[in-house]
Amino acid sequence: MNTPITSVAEMQGVYGAYSFSEHLLQKIWLRGDFDRAGAITTSGERVRILHPGQWNRLGGPDFKNARFQLGDGAEIVGDVELHLRAEDWAAHRHAGDPAYARVVLHVVLFPPAAGYATRGGAGEAIPILSLLTLLRHDLEEFAADEAIERLSSRPAGRIVEELGVLPLAELSARLRSLAGARWRQKVYFARMRVQRLGWDAACHQTALEILGYRFNRSPMLRLAARFSLESWSAGRLTVEELLAAESEGWSLQGVRPANQPRTRLNQYMAWTQARPDWPKRLEDMGKTWPHVSAEAATRDVRREEGIGGLRTRLAKEICGEAVGGSRLETLFVDGLLPLAAAQGAKEAELFGAWFHWFPGDLPPLVPQALRDLGVVTPKQQSAINGFAQGLLGWWWQREATSAASEGRGA
Repeated sequence: MNTPITSVAEMQGVYGAYSFSEHLLQKIWLRGDFDRAGAITTSGERVRILHPGQWNRLGGPDFKNARFQLGDGAEIVGDVELHLRAEDWAAHRHAGDPAYARVVLHVVLFPPAAGYATRGGAGEAIPILSLLTLLRHDLEEFAADEAIERLSSRPAGRIVEELGVLPLAELSARLRSLAGARWRQKVYFARMRVQRLGWDAACHQTALEILGYRFNRSPMLRLAARFSLESWSAGRLTVEELLAAESEGWSLQGVRPANQPRTRLNQYMAWTQARPDWPKRLEDMGKTWPHVSAEAATRDVRREEGIGGLRTRLAKEICGEAVGGSRLETLFVDGLLPLAAAQGAKEAELFGAWFHWFPGDLPPLVPQALRDLGVVTPKQQSAINGFAQGLLGWWWQREATSAASEGRGA
C-alpha cells in the first residue's frame, strides 16, 4: 500500500530543523515543479515526461497511467512510485506486491548510491529518476510553502487559543523576531537564486513565479526558464504562444479571473515592454532605499517616510503600472525586496521597510487572527506585512516541529 504521508525526512534548515514529506514530493511531481527538461535517470537516459499520471490516493502506486519517453524510445505508459530514498522500494517490499507490477518509473528525492538499482517482481531494473538536483527551490522553501497552504484550512480561533495566552507586548516582540527570521530566510533564498541564475534571470523567474502563485507557479517557472526576459520585452512572443507552450500545465479550476494565466501573462508582457530594464531599476533603487526601524510605529513610518508614495512610484518605475492590488504587494514583500537585499548587501537596512510594507496575498485567517489577538487594530495599526510574516513564521515552526515528531513516531 502507499507510504503514509507521515513518512518524512528531517533536515536542518537555515533557521532550524524542518521536515520534508513524501506527500509533498508527490505534489511536486504532480505539478511538475522541477526542471523537466533536465530529467535524466540514474543510468543516464533522458526522460521526457508527457503526463505525470493520475494521483492515486488509495492503495498501490502513487501515480497511475503516467506517460513518458526514455531517450528516443517509444512512449511508455505505466505507473510511477515515489519515495524520498530509492532504498524505500525494497524496505516496503513493493517488488513482491502485484499492485506494483505496472510500475515503470521510480521517482525519488535523494540520489541513490552509485550502481543502485530498483528491481521489479521478476528482477527487472526499473528506471530511477532523482528530483533533488532538478528542483527550482530549496527543500526548505517547498516545506514552508506547504505549511502555509495548510494554514488556509485552519480556523483562526485555534491560533488565537495558542497565542492569546501571551501578553500583547510579549506577543508583538515574538512576532517581530519571527518576522526577522523569515526576512533573512527570504533574502538567503533570493541570494541562492541570483548565484544560480544571475541577476536578470533571477528577477525574471521570481516575477513570473509570484504572478502564477499559487495554482500556476510551476508552468510560469517553466516559461521563465524557456523564454528569457529579453524575448518578452522585445515583443517576440505572444500570449497565445505562451499559453500553448504550457497547454497541459495550466490550472484553471477554482482560479479567480484576476489570477487566470491569460491575465497574468498579459500583465507581465505589458510590464516587460514598458520597463525592459526593470531588474536594473530594482537594483539601483535598492541602493537608495530609506533606512527605517522595524521597532517604530508603522503608522508613523508610513507617514514620515512616505511609504504609500514610494509604493506608487515603484509600481510605475519598476512594474510599468502593469500590476496592482495585493499581487503587487506580494511581488515586493516575497520577491523584489528580498532580491534587492540579496543583490545590494543591504539586508539589515531593507528589513524595516519590508516589515512596515503593506501585506500581500495571505490566507484570510492571518489578518483575522492578528486582529483577534489585538496585534493590529483599526485605530492604532493598519495591516502590517511584518506581523503577518511573523505569524506565518510561527505557523511554519509549529508545523515543522509537529511533522518531525510524527516522522519520528511513524
